[in-house]
Amino acid sequence: MLTDDEPKYLRRQKPLEIKRRKFGGRAWKNYLRVSLWAVAGLAGAAVVLEAGHFLLASPAMALLHPGQIEISGNHFVPRDAVLEIFTADRGRSVLRIPLDERRLQIEAIPWVEQAAVRRALPNRIQVEITERTPVAFLRQGTALSLIDVHGVILGRPLQGNFNFPVVTGISANTPADERERRMQLFAGFTQQVQMVRPGALDQVSVIDLSDAGDLVATVSQLQNGASAAGTSPDAAGNSDATIKVYFGNSDFAAKYRTLIDKIGEWRAAVGRIESVDLRFNGEAVVNQDPSARAQASQPQVAVAQMGSPARGSKRGSARRSP
Repeated sequence: MLTDDEPKYLRRQKPLEIKRRKFGGRAWKNYLRVSLWAVAGLAGAAVVLEAGHFLLASPAMALLHPGQIEISGNHFVPRDAVLEIFTADRGRSVLRIPLDERRLQIEAIPWVEQAAVRRALPNRIQVEITERTPVAFLRQGTALSLIDVHGVILGRPLQGNFNFPVVTGISANTPADERERRMQLFAGFTQQVQMVRPGALDQVSVIDLSDAGDLVATVSQLQNGASAAGTSPDAAGNSDATIKVYFGNSDFAAKYRTLIDKIGEWRAAVGRIESVDLRFNGEAVVNQDPSARAQASQPQVAVAQMGSPARGSKRGSARRSP
């Protein structure tokens, strides 16, 4: 009896009906939206593929002839040297040309200091060049080339008029950093002597940089501070052809000023001069010219304080320059 009266909680009286949603309402709109997006995606992909094919393979975007390469800033860099670098890109889309690689190749040309390479759509390349500035002639044996302040050796262009001193003592075999260090010494010398006397470099013919600690300049037509234009004569009325001057590696302005102020006194003491050594602190060693030694019974060497007249002496009794 108790069993019959208990609620039948655990027994399902009738099966659960599952309502299935029929196709209708807003469902078709969702399907339509998805279909439209799919069609738009396919169309977009087709457009991208077609545009990519046009940009990368179309003749309208290709580098076909040298006239499409615009070069500016080159005065001494041959145009053909730049065009040769782009030979591998002939027929290729300008978008596929590796600009950084081509820039580095152009900067490897000795006369090029910096270069900028840009695309000019649809099918042109622009190259802007900054050239190196030579500051001296470099003599290596019998060959004469140009060199800039960083020690980069430059070939002499077919056109161009240069008026520089000749530098010796360095070559292409000298390490690049050492060449630059010695040319910085040269640059300091030229700047300082020009400050003392504008146009002083016109009287400097050769600068020897063999020793990084001693710049040796060959000076011609040297005149003292009070002289007029022309070569200062010695006491006998003769003039120096050239004088070799040892400047050391610093304080070029003060040493050059001493040279032009005292050259007349030194000539009066020893006659024609072969060399002047200014490397010693507060002292100048002046050597007599060999042709004057042959005429003199006792060749002279002058040792002078920078601020006092030279003292003539017999060779061997005073310190001599190397």
